[in-house]
Amino acid sequence: MEFDVIQGDIAAQSADALVNAANTSLRMGSGVAGALKRAAGSGIDDEAIAKGPVDLGGVATTDAYQLEADYVIHAAAMPAGGESTAESIRDATRNALAEADALNCESLVLPALGCGIAGFDFDDGVRIICDEIAAFEPDSLSDVRLIAYDDDEFERMRQLAGEIGT
Repeated sequence: MEFDVIQGDIAAQSADALVNAANTSLRMGSGVAGALKRAAGSGIDDEAIAKGPVDLGGVATTDAYQLEADYVIHAAAMPAGGESTAESIRDATRNALAEADALNCESLVLPALGCGIAGFDFDDGVRIICDEIAAFEPDSLSDVRLIAYDDDEFERMRQLAGEIGT
């Protein structure tokens, strides 16, 4: 499927669902999870933890609380205290897309899962994510946005997505 690459703070995006770069415990700490937790307000971290742990590559869905979304899909691309792998990023991306589609979402915003504190190479991780989005055949999803926070990552992400053909 086609998708867009955008720049900004994921916690400020408006979509049916936002994807959190989670670990298997689903405890929301720093990075994307921290930004979503701060903007969502109290409750999201407790609800996420109550739904965990999940398998590596697995997902769990919570309410979005005060975010401009209906859902937050917590995609576990890394084990708690560990690092991501190509397989965990692939599975987490695929499962997040499938979950959003199963929830009849039309719009979804996701970050570069596993490419921050999880330690996976940014370029390789973004290629995996772009491949998974491009190959996904949705029933309801029509607006998928891959988001980067800073200028350098945004430019690199756009370039890599262009190589995939979006």
